[in-house]
Amino acid sequence: MQNYVFVVDTNKQPLNPISPARARELLTKQKAAVFRMYPFTIILKHAVLNPAPKPLTIKLDPGSKVTGLAILEGENVIWVAELEQRGGIIKNALSARRSLRRSRRNRKTRYRPARFDNRKHKEGWLPPSLMHRVLTTETWVKRLCRYAPIAQVVMELVKFDTQKMQNPEIDGVEYQQGELVGYEVREYLLEKWGRKCAYCDTSGVPLQIEHIHPRAKGGSHRVSNLCLSCQRCNIKKGVKLIEEFLKKDNSRLEKIKQLARKPLKDAAAVSATRWSLFHTLKNLLPTTYCSGGQTKYNRTRLELNKQHWIDAACVGDVETIRLLTEQPLRIKCTGWGTRQMCGTDKYGFPIRHRERKQVHFGCRTGDIVKAIVTSGKKAGEYVGRLSCRKSGSFDITTTSSRVAGISHRFCTPIHKKDGYSYGF
Repeated sequence: MQNYVFVVDTNKQPLNPISPARARELLTKQKAAVFRMYPFTIILKHAVLNPAPKPLTIKLDPGSKVTGLAILEGENVIWVAELEQRGGIIKNALSARRSLRRSRRNRKTRYRPARFDNRKHKEGWLPPSLMHRVLTTETWVKRLCRYAPIAQVVMELVKFDTQKMQNPEIDGVEYQQGELVGYEVREYLLEKWGRKCAYCDTSGVPLQIEHIHPRAKGGSHRVSNLCLSCQRCNIKKGVKLIEEFLKKDNSRLEKIKQLARKPLKDAAAVSATRWSLFHTLKNLLPTTYCSGGQTKYNRTRLELNKQHWIDAACVGDVETIRLLTEQPLRIKCTGWGTRQMCGTDKYGFPIRHRERKQVHFGCRTGDIVKAIVTSGKKAGEYVGRLSCRKSGSFDITTTSSRVAGISHRFCTPIHKKDGYSYGF
């Protein structure tokens, strides 16, 4: 079951989304044309006077790496997507730039006083890697509002209490450095350990919280000492040290130790951006929020699988839902490229220069094109993301491979570069 198709009239007014079969019928009878490929939208060849579309609700499940989106018409889920963020890539790029600049300043240069303490940030400032999550979500809500009659937003507002996660017994004066908000450590562990037993990879069974270093031998309740275990493995391990229990499986032992020390940066990212995202969306549409526990309760009660887009559909007050689609649009943030005119090697020395002209033969790198090659070794039909060259010989990255040396004569753009990739 595919996503419903967005419809706009000739005046670009959003109308009720329609099923893919109905959209094919309109396109075949030439009563409509393709307006946009991602998200797929058709435009009618006539105007609709006084349209009265049904109001839709968009629901969001914000995450540190993937954000789930779902559009509902009453209890019917008609359009879903998963938005993959690039906050980690932005952080790594800023760290690389900082190290290059720092090395240049320290290399045979006169002393310059530090300036980093002179800079001040406005109240509510977020670093670029976190602000990116807010802006991309806002971009897609605005985009969907242009193609569908969305009336309200419902989002999951989660508070990942990192102090409570590190020490569940903290309270009173010891807790004055943060708000005491009840966070379910179990839910965090389910995400961290992939919802399966850490010792045997069993999934789909009731999992128990287990202390990696046993409490009987001085282990703590800190989240770095907790993992998930099935009942069989939990009983079998008992009060043994993990080194003794997994002495015959060194690879699993090292994997568990490494994952146990995993930092809480994902939880911190969600906590830092939750209110900024809420206030941003509130300026666009009436916005309400609910807890993550309510989302999990709805999903468990309705016996649905754990996926980001399903979590988004289960956000808020839900009695029942009908999934009219099961194929979410996979959206990956790729950015618009770089403004850097001079490329450098890993040491910061210039090695290449970029041309100012980016459009060649009507195409630019990042466009999604359809190429129909009629003859030769590469005869066939290709749809994918374009790598453009001024010579006119392009590369196309499809969902399965990369095809090099496709002439520009065979390429027809079907979606211009917009900072996102869709399954390519």
